[in-house]
Amino acid sequence: MSQPGEALDAVMIQRCLPHRYPILMIDRVEQLEADVRAVGVRSVSANDPFLQGHFPGHPVMPGVLIVEAMAQTAGVLVIQTLNLIDSGKLVYFMSIEEARFRKPILPGNTLFLSVQKERNRGPVWRFKGHAHVEGQLMAEAVFTAMIVDPPAA
Repeated sequence: MSQPGEALDAVMIQRCLPHRYPILMIDRVEQLEADVRAVGVRSVSANDPFLQGHFPGHPVMPGVLIVEAMAQTAGVLVIQTLNLIDSGKLVYFMSIEEARFRKPILPGNTLFLSVQKERNRGPVWRFKGHAHVEGQLMAEAVFTAMIVDPPAA
């Protein structure tokens, strides 16, 4: 488990989450307060594969991937909180509510993904997430996820 205030790099994120390129949506976690909150970071690049078709001539990060990046940040928070690093546990969406997309996220933007735990009951966790670029709110959502074992091989 990381120490409070310690940044988590891509290697540690991959020890917490099963996601890999091209669906791994966070580059690092800059802040993590176990059982409370985390801040993930994504540098949006013109080379991101999803920007090739969304939209040609005017690339914009899809809203569903912004929410996915929030959820992955929350997944790291849960795995770190429960000390389940390298466990292979999965974090599945159960619901997404109150999603709002305020401004488009463009290539060259650095996205800061703040997630705050609202509550948890057993394996079910609820979060409030915000996405910011240069201190400006770009998107927000409330979402619920469940921690599950990976399917048997």
